[in-house]
Formats: sequence, structure tokens, C-alpha cells
Amino acid sequence: MLLQIELFVLAAMLVVMVGAWAYGLAVKNGGWTDVFWSFGTGFVLAAAAFLATGTDTSQARRLMIAAFMLVWGLRLGLYLAPRVAGHPEDPRYAAFRATAKNYPLTMLWVSLPQAPASALLGLSVVVAAQRPVPQLDLRDGLALIVYLIAIVGETVSDAQMKRFRANPDNKGQVIETGLWAWSRHPNYFFQWLGWMAYPVMALDLSRPVTLLTLVAPAVMFGLLRYVSGVPPLEEAMLKSRGDKFRDYQKRVSVFFPLPPKQQS
Repeated sequence: MLLQIELFVLAAMLVVMVGAWAYGLAVKNGGWTDVFWSFGTGFVLAAAAFLATGTDTSQARRLMIAAFMLVWGLRLGLYLAPRVAGHPEDPRYAAFRATAKNYPLTMLWVSLPQAPASALLGLSVVVAAQRPVPQLDLRDGLALIVYLIAIVGETVSDAQMKRFRANPDNKGQVIETGLWAWSRHPNYFFQWLGWMAYPVMALDLSRPVTLLTLVAPAVMFGLLRYVSGVPPLEEAMLKSRGDKFRDYQKRVSVFFPLPPKQQS
């Protein structure tokens, strides 16, 4: 059952990402790749959770996990879409457009690998949904708490950044208030934290298959902390904010929220 569902996720997301590639080319904005991936992953993994039936599984648990994925996909997609629509192309994709010998082919190879990335995330979702406990229990409740903290934290950090940017007095400044005083990337931290709900719910060392619930948080941490999240954003901030951002880096944790260091 796990293999069949994963093949479904992969096939569905390949269709979504080909659509993202084609639409991005049509409107000349590669940023739509991120929007399609967010909505697509949320809806496809919600379907995968609902399909993950098995011996003694709980329909209520499957529905809860499907709701987790729908809320995640809608929140992220609705946050990204206004930032893409009617705005200049994301610098990452603009760089591809300026330097690639064959931009359409380059964007295709950027878009397609996001489908297997969704399938990797799906491993945690499906294994948690197939947990062989017929009723919701304390672990499900703990997973819900982790998930809600993650959604609220991500929403609050995004709102704090939006208010900061909306104030013209903050132009050229670095946000150091609210959650951003404890982490340089609290939105990324809380986005990662939401994927921890699945091992909280289902990790059981007596069932080795449940180690797969750790795949999604591991993949998301690697991507956000070391690949597509923190590094390009910090590079851009160093170029635009210079010493102000370097001073911020010295005092504030890069990812996990921690008390800021006091200035000497």
C-alpha cells in the first residue's frame, strides 16, 4: 500500500510541476513554480493520507492528517501567490533567465525534481496515517499541539515581517522584533516544526517502518537550513543590508529560536 500511494504522489506531482513549468513560461515568471508546488503538495498529500488505509487504522487520524496537509498547502500557497502575481520575478529564477543557455529546459529541470521531493515528504505523512491504532489517543493530541504551534508561529512571523516592510521608516533596516529577535528565520523554523508532528504521532522503534516519519522533517531541515531557504536569503541580505545584517548574524540564532546574545 505504501509503494502504491507513493507512486500516486509522484505521478500527481509530476503533472502539477509540468503545469507549473508551462504556466511560468507563459507568464514569464518562474516564481509560480513555488506556488504550484505548495498547493500541489498540500492537496496531493492530503489525498494520500486519506487513501492510507490498513489494518486497525483510524479514519479520524487519516482525516486529521489530511487536514494538516490542506491547511499547510493553502497557508503557504496563499502567502506566496500574492508575492508572485504582478511582482518582479524572484531573483533565483531571474538569474536563470539571464544566464541559462536554454531557459525553458533549465526551468524544467528545476521544476521536475520537486515532484520526488513531495514524494519523500509523503513517506512521513502516509506512514503516520497508517498507524495501527484504531482510535485517536494522546500521541495524536500531542501531534496536533505541535502542528498548531507551527502554523501559528509561521503565520505570526510572516505577519511581523509584513508589518515591518510596510513601514517606510524601516527601509534598509533589519527586523529585530518579535520572533525575529530570537531567530533570523523563524518562518522557516516553524515550517520545519510542522513536519515534526508525524514522528510525534507515529514513531515506534518496535516498528522499523515508522522511522520513515523522520524523513519529512529531515528533508525539510536540510532544504530550509542549507539549500533553498537560509543560504540564498542571507546572501541577499548581506548584499542589501551589509554590516547591519552582519551584526544581526552575530547576535541572533540562525534557525532555532534562542535568546539573543547581548551586545558587548
